[in-house]
Amino acid sequence: MPRVEPTPTEPPAGITDGRLARQIAFLVEIDKLKTVLRRSNLIDLSRRENDAEHSWHLAMLAVVLGEYAAAEVDQARVLRMLLVHDLVEIYAGDTFVYDVQALAEQEQRERAAADRLFPQLPADQAGQLRALWEEFEQRHTAEARFARSLDRVQPLLLNFYTGGSTWRPHGVRRADVLAHRDVIEQGSPALWGYVQAMLDDAVRRGYLLP
Repeated sequence: MPRVEPTPTEPPAGITDGRLARQIAFLVEIDKLKTVLRRSNLIDLSRRENDAEHSWHLAMLAVVLGEYAAAEVDQARVLRMLLVHDLVEIYAGDTFVYDVQALAEQEQRERAAADRLFPQLPADQAGQLRALWEEFEQRHTAEARFARSLDRVQPLLLNFYTGGSTWRPHGVRRADVLAHRDVIEQGSPALWGYVQAMLDDAVRRGYLLP
């Protein structure tokens, strides 16, 4: 058998452009997002969704549902935010939205992860991506509010179309979901209306506790 070299940790031999080498190294590092599992299942119930798939799906939600944003938004900025928003989970891990203890520690974990991750890029790009991440977290702009609403809606869709596959094992109640109403409604009142109807139907079907 041919000899297999160990997995490289440095740029290929002959690469002298330090900026490009840092950018490529960052892109290699964030491949780890594909290994971070979320609680949501794929709709075919074959396995759990990973963070990279979640980010892609959110980007598609933004493209298809952009007309339902509460205010006019810069779609390209929304897309950039959605691609960046979960990168910190490479180091911080995914936080289950119904785990009260984990939520209490989430900000501290994720800020430490951001401090570790973004500086791996050249300073100008590190600042840009960190700013997008902060904007998403703070929800001070129309783009961030819409992006955050999609981030809440997507797992609800997966739950409904898998018969409550995450809700039921964890005893999630309608009131638990309603606790996140503001995040959805502020970004998209129209999507909140859809979610309300979906939750009512989920309770009727036994997917979600009343």
